[in-house]
Amino acid sequence: MSAFFENIRHLIDEIEKQESLEMEEAAEVIAKSIENGGIMQLFGSGHSHLLAQETYYRAGGLVPAKPIQIEGLMLHSGAITSSENEKNLSKSEEFWQGISLKPNDVLVVISTSGRNPIPVEMALRAKKLGIPVITLQSLFYSQQPSRHPSGKRLEDVATIVLNTHVPIGDGIVTDDNLQYGPVSTIAGATIINEVIVQVIQILQSKNIEPPVFSSNNIEAENNNDVWLQKYQNRINFN
Repeated sequence: MSAFFENIRHLIDEIEKQESLEMEEAAEVIAKSIENGGIMQLFGSGHSHLLAQETYYRAGGLVPAKPIQIEGLMLHSGAITSSENEKNLSKSEEFWQGISLKPNDVLVVISTSGRNPIPVEMALRAKKLGIPVITLQSLFYSQQPSRHPSGKRLEDVATIVLNTHVPIGDGIVTDDNLQYGPVSTIAGATIINEVIVQVIQILQSKNIEPPVFSSNNIEAENNNDVWLQKYQNRINFN
C-alpha cells in the first residue's frame, strides 16, 4: 500500500473527526449568506488560489462562489512573484481594489501557514466591514510567528477556522529526512466541498432551491442559465 494513500486516508479521517463542528458552523454561515442574497468569495495566493478556483463554475457546486482573481498573487503570473507579493504589505491597498465585498457576503481566506501579511490584512479589512471570515489553514503552523505588523495570525482574525491538519512543509511522506507528497490541496478541496454539500442540504431543509450548477456535458435540461442571470451582476462567468 502506498504511504501517500495511507497517510491521506488518515488525514481525511482526522479532519472528519476533529473539524465536523467547524464545518457545520461554516456551512450555516454560508447558507445564511446565500439565503440573504450574498455570495461566497474566496481569497488565496499561489497554490492556495487553486482552492478558490476549485469552487468556481463547478458542476455540482454552488453558483454564488467567486474566486478573487488578483494577477499578482496567482501562479500563472509567476510563482516566485506571487510568493513575494503575499508577503509584501505595501501592496495591500492595490490588492484590496480587486475585492468587492457587499453586505451578506462571506469571505473565505485560504492560507496554509496563516502567517503571511496579505491574507491576514484581507481578513482584517473584511472583518472591519462586518463580513464573516472563514479561514482554511493548518494550525500546525500556529507556533510560526505572524509576518503581519499587528502580530496577528489568520486564526486570530477568523470568525471560523477550518483546520486542514496539513503538516508543516506540506509533504505527507517522509523518508531519510526528505519530505514529499504535498497534501494541502487535497485536504483543502475535501473540506470546502464538504462544507458546500452541507450548505446545499441546509437550503433544501428550508425549502429553498439551492443554486447549484448542473453539468453542461449531459443531455438534460438544467437551470444554469437562470442561475447565471441571477448572479451575473456579482460574478464574472465569461
